[in-house]
Amino acid sequence: MKQLGGRSTLVRWAAAGAALVAVLAVVLVAFRGEEKPVAPVGMTRAIGASEGTLNLVALPGYVENGSSDPRVDWVTPFEERTKCKVTVRTAPTVEDLVDMMTDPGRRYDGATVPPEAAGRLIDGKHVAPVNPDLVGGYKDLEPRLRSLLRRDDTVYGVPFAWGVNLLVYDPKVVQPAPTSWAAVFDPAQAGRYGRRLIVRDTPLTLGDAALYLKSRNKKLKIDDPFALTPDQLAAAGQVLARQRPHVQSHWQDPADAVSALAGGAAVLGQGWPYHVDVLGRAGRSVAAATPKEGVTGWQDAWMVGARAQHPSCMYQWLKWTSSPDVQQQVAEWTGVAPANPEACARDRLRAEFCNAYHVGDRSYIGKVVFARTPARDCGEDGGSGCAGYAEWTQAWRKAVNPTPS
Repeated sequence: MKQLGGRSTLVRWAAAGAALVAVLAVVLVAFRGEEKPVAPVGMTRAIGASEGTLNLVALPGYVENGSSDPRVDWVTPFEERTKCKVTVRTAPTVEDLVDMMTDPGRRYDGATVPPEAAGRLIDGKHVAPVNPDLVGGYKDLEPRLRSLLRRDDTVYGVPFAWGVNLLVYDPKVVQPAPTSWAAVFDPAQAGRYGRRLIVRDTPLTLGDAALYLKSRNKKLKIDDPFALTPDQLAAAGQVLARQRPHVQSHWQDPADAVSALAGGAAVLGQGWPYHVDVLGRAGRSVAAATPKEGVTGWQDAWMVGARAQHPSCMYQWLKWTSSPDVQQQVAEWTGVAPANPEACARDRLRAEFCNAYHVGDRSYIGKVVFARTPARDCGEDGGSGCAGYAEWTQAWRKAVNPTPS
């Protein structure tokens, strides 16, 4: 059979097809309003003139412009001073935040990043190294928090807010006062309160269970509750699975925990000083205890997007949100501890609030086991035998959402 045009014709058809695909791709990108993927940028070396725009991704309550409450606004003064117009997309969940920051077609300048996401964004090169010399007030921030955001000699974030996980309980119902995480993790003790426990809805709760097991089961040889081998992770998952029948709810929004405790649906569980402060001022029966095993903590930090389009405005924002006055507003609005201890000076914040959070108490903060994104690399001298965040997420889902028999 005679060939129609031979190899040269096929090449021309292939070339024409490739050109058509390229044209269609451009049309589709334009139609959808998307940008082509942008290569990551490096560390900013100097702050230039304001670019006039700042695009942020934030967790709820962390970027307020007065729309939620006219009295709560740290965006408008920033815009007036810097001429950087702020646009923010609120991430309802941590996974939403990760999806936004890992989208190669988006150019967010920065985000508030919790420990569940920080390691993943750093390892995936979705955030850029931070130049702390360009962040005014950086050295005023809590040193322990700053150290959590370093990889060797590279800084990847600026501390913004933090907190600790305590035993929160109703002293009228829970007697005697709890002194150990066994009150919520030992089924025999947790079962005393008839499915009235509350627990944080995050895979990092496995770290609290591991902290409990560290002293409860020495044979597991747990050192770091956030660097667990598969066997250690499985043991922590079993603790939560046995606890599950006694849990009233798993909370993400702190307000949900307040509601459960205020209405009596819950009488014991994981909580923050925020819950004790709010409920105490409302006249509710509530108290907090520091378990003998210790407490875990968390921090949310501002990170610079790897594809930041407005780095000068972003660094102005880092400086602004590190200032004591803004830190005061954030702490009051969201109920978190400020990363800048100066927010508790000169009567900016109530003394009771600052004392409850141990702001500036470096002896206390030094003992907190701060969460980080679990990784297969176990850390210093630990090798690579640990479970990564995906395994933690799977273990968490299995523990709190058991398959019906």
